[in-house]
Amino acid sequence: MTQVLRSVAELRSWRKALPPQQSLGLVPTMGALHRGHMSLVELSQERCDTTLVSIFVNPLQFGPSEDLAKYPRPLEADLALLEAVGVDALFLPGTSDLYPPGASTFVVEESVSAPLCGAFRPGHFRGVATVVLKLFNLSQPHVAFFGQKDAQQCAVIERMVRDLDVPVEIVRGPIVRESDGLALSSRNVYLNPAERAAAPRLFESLNAAQAAYAAGERRADRLVAAGRAVLASEPLIRVQYWEVRDPVSLDELERIGEGGALLAVAAHLGATRLIDNIVVG
Repeated sequence: MTQVLRSVAELRSWRKALPPQQSLGLVPTMGALHRGHMSLVELSQERCDTTLVSIFVNPLQFGPSEDLAKYPRPLEADLALLEAVGVDALFLPGTSDLYPPGASTFVVEESVSAPLCGAFRPGHFRGVATVVLKLFNLSQPHVAFFGQKDAQQCAVIERMVRDLDVPVEIVRGPIVRESDGLALSSRNVYLNPAERAAAPRLFESLNAAQAAYAAGERRADRLVAAGRAVLASEPLIRVQYWEVRDPVSLDELERIGEGGALLAVAAHLGATRLIDNIVVG
C-alpha cells in the first residue's frame, strides 16, 4: 500500500528511515494523474529502489488570471493509480506546509526561464523552481523525473540543479500522446468536443516543420512558417508562440546546427492553454 505523507515532518521521518544504500526516485506532480505521469513513475521504478510521488497544486506558479481555483484535483483516483502500480509513498502537503506564513525566499533562474512560456507567464518559473528545490531539499532524491512535454520547465530545473550544486540527477521522460497525437495534459479535460477535435493540429504543425527539417531545411523562419501554416486554417486555435530554440540554452536560432533544435508551440483553444514540442537534430 502506498504510504501517504501529509506533512513535512512525516516526509522527513519517512526519508530518514530509508536504508542508506537504497536509491530514491522522485516524481513531482500537481495531481490529476494520467498516462504521462505514470510513465514517469514507471521510469522511476525501473531506475530506483524506492519511488516517491508528490502531489501539490503549487499556487506560486499560477498567475492571477490563471486556473488555480479550477485546476482538477481528483485525489482518490490519483491515489488508486499510485497504489495499483505499487508506488512506495505519496507526499501530499498543504500550502502552509511548503510556504509558511511570511515566506519571502524564492528561486529565480534568469536565463532559460525568460523566453517562450516565461515571456507570457511572468513569475511562473519562479514558482516552479522554488517548489522543486524545496521538494529536493525535503526528500533528498537520487533521481527526479520530469516530462519532456514541459521542455522549458525541464531546462529551468536542469539549470537550477547545475548552478546551485543540487546532488540530484534529472531524467526527462518522453512525451506521451493520445492516438491522434495530442500530448497528454491534465488540462485536456477542459476542452469541449470541437476544441478537442482541433487540438491535435498542434502536433501536426510540429510534424510539418520536422518534415521540412528532414528534407534539408535549416532556416528557423522557414520551419516556423511551415508549422504556422498548418494552424492558420484552424479558427479555434489562437497561437501564442511557435518558435525554434536551442534545446539546452533556449536561445533563439536563425539556423539549426549540429546541436539540433527545440520546436515549441503554445496556443489557446477557448480558455485552455496547451503546449507541445519536438526536438530535431
